[in-house]
Amino acid sequence: MRIAVAGSAGLIGSALVDTLRGSGHTVTRLVRRQAREADEHHWDPETFGVDPQALTGVEAVIGLGGVGIGDHRWSGRFKQEIRDSRITPTEVLAEAVATAGVPRFINASATGYYGDTGSRAAVETDQAGTGFLAEVVRDWEDAATSATGSAGVTLLRTAPVLSARGGLLGRLKPLFRMGLGATVGGGDQYFSWITLPDEIAAIVTILENNITGPVNLCAPNPVRFTVFAKALGSALHRPARLAVPGFVVRGLGGEMAEEMILYSQRVVPQVLTNSGFTFAHPDIDAALEYAGA
Repeated sequence: MRIAVAGSAGLIGSALVDTLRGSGHTVTRLVRRQAREADEHHWDPETFGVDPQALTGVEAVIGLGGVGIGDHRWSGRFKQEIRDSRITPTEVLAEAVATAGVPRFINASATGYYGDTGSRAAVETDQAGTGFLAEVVRDWEDAATSATGSAGVTLLRTAPVLSARGGLLGRLKPLFRMGLGATVGGGDQYFSWITLPDEIAAIVTILENNITGPVNLCAPNPVRFTVFAKALGSALHRPARLAVPGFVVRGLGGEMAEEMILYSQRVVPQVLTNSGFTFAHPDIDAALEYAGA
């Protein structure tokens, strides 16, 4: 299969390209800088969009990317950057897919769509929640589906990705190793995650089995944050003995901390499970062992 990938330089994108090529697929990388390799095509969502020649013969476009939502405190300017880095590129890719007649469009999304789920297990048929992230993800998904014509669209509602290569664990492990691991808030909020190998395997499964619509990319066994903190501390031989009250977290991180840390995200991968997908790391202990924690 000939596949074009936008966002191929990130944690997920780079691993996905390697896996697709290892499986015999032909991959074209859509890059923002000037193309330097034979497998690259330059694109710019702010100016000319996507060169139609880049999608000649392409059977699927995969859109990844967007600035990291946990990189900074959410000022008004950064919140706009979060939106712009997701919605505008997605609109451009969707229009290019329709213009070129590409039959499949697989685009990044996030479990933030569901907002604070409390103790309820959110599945793909649930409605969007409330909050800034839920609003961004809803508009992001609308951008993916609004201009793709007859293409089949898949929305990858991805949970935080656990990997030895960085991401969330790259931020947390140094703190835990210094003895600063902690339960935050009440600790009873749910935490959903997925390991990088399961993320990549799920995307390949979606691609090769023509699964469309929203798909929750998360492990089947979300845990309460206190369980996650305890498991990470145990894996690093640095018990998480601290407890940080919710008001302190809010004071330090504002709206970002509220939605990313204190919100309960109990999300389950109903579509993947029903498709017969097998997770390599279905529980938090297996996930942290894989990630070298």
